[in-house]
Amino acid sequence: MQENIEIKEKVFLMGVIFDNKEDVKYSLNELARLSETAGLEVVGSDFQWVRAVTPATLIGSGKVEEIKEKIKTLDADVVIFDCELSGSQMKNLSEIFDVKVLDRIGIILDIFALRATSMESRLQVELAQLKYSLPKLSSLQGTSGRFGSGGVGMRGPGETKLELDKRVIENNIVRLERELHKLKDQRFLKRKQRLETGKKKVAIVGYTNAGKSTLLNVISKAGVYADDLLFATLDTTSRSIWLNSKLQIILTDTVGFISKLPHTLIDAFASTLEELQFADLILHIIDISNSNYKKQKDIVDKTINKVGAGNIPQIIVYNKSDAMEDKQIFEDNLKSNEALISAKKNQNIDKLKEKIIEYFENN
Repeated sequence: MQENIEIKEKVFLMGVIFDNKEDVKYSLNELARLSETAGLEVVGSDFQWVRAVTPATLIGSGKVEEIKEKIKTLDADVVIFDCELSGSQMKNLSEIFDVKVLDRIGIILDIFALRATSMESRLQVELAQLKYSLPKLSSLQGTSGRFGSGGVGMRGPGETKLELDKRVIENNIVRLERELHKLKDQRFLKRKQRLETGKKKVAIVGYTNAGKSTLLNVISKAGVYADDLLFATLDTTSRSIWLNSKLQIILTDTVGFISKLPHTLIDAFASTLEELQFADLILHIIDISNSNYKKQKDIVDKTINKVGAGNIPQIIVYNKSDAMEDKQIFEDNLKSNEALISAKKNQNIDKLKEKIIEYFENN
């Protein structure tokens, strides 16, 4: 069961364009969805093309003053930049705006802190938060009056206040890495046992909110929490499933991906994501109802490559077909390694199972 988010801070979003390939509208819309997922109320947004970075504030002084006036008019409590800020930039902007300033990584980490439920995911999120905050200590300490002891940007797994002492953080990083290493060893033994069974391993991957957990539930009746939220679940879940009288697979759901996924999170969840490297087949779930599904597919493929699973065969699963137009035309043009389904409506799931069975019969 998810926690009730009572904090309703007002947030102003600031997009930054560094090159003409960036889609600022798409990125800001996603940042707005992330902010809402974190329990914030979006009251405004703006963006600036940055040709030459201003070291102290990232954006130019004129734009800083313009944003300052908008924040005051809109009575915003938080400003979130859609890029990574250095500790000094965060501190300087916070002092100028006189409100809390976060970056995209900070808000994603905050959501992960709210969503982490298992011991391992809580350890992973805490480790990522500590590694993120360590180089920004001067910023957090210098703006303690604005950051306070709670609210967005200061939430740890279990709603604990984030530590702001460098020595304590460094010791905690070592402790967490040691604990996660033990869990990794335990996972290795479990994986070895699964390998010895001869069961085929199928991993579900996809952009956040593509419907991975819903698909796992439909195929396996796993009862995993699924909702129309970004990062609704963080925990890896595996289920043993008979697809027919001869083929038994282990189906594994993984954490969702997103554009500009923080390296701290990729590193923290490396032990979980390494499950992909040992998969015989990947089901790449795509939200076909999203107009940016091609962009999201590319982002997931790049992340799969980052974790060393780019050589694993894939079945591309276009999900949420119940919300699309020209469904029949799209379905008629599917490739042999593609499927069109609606996990929520339980449509074409049998066709997907047949494709999985066919793959293992031929490989």
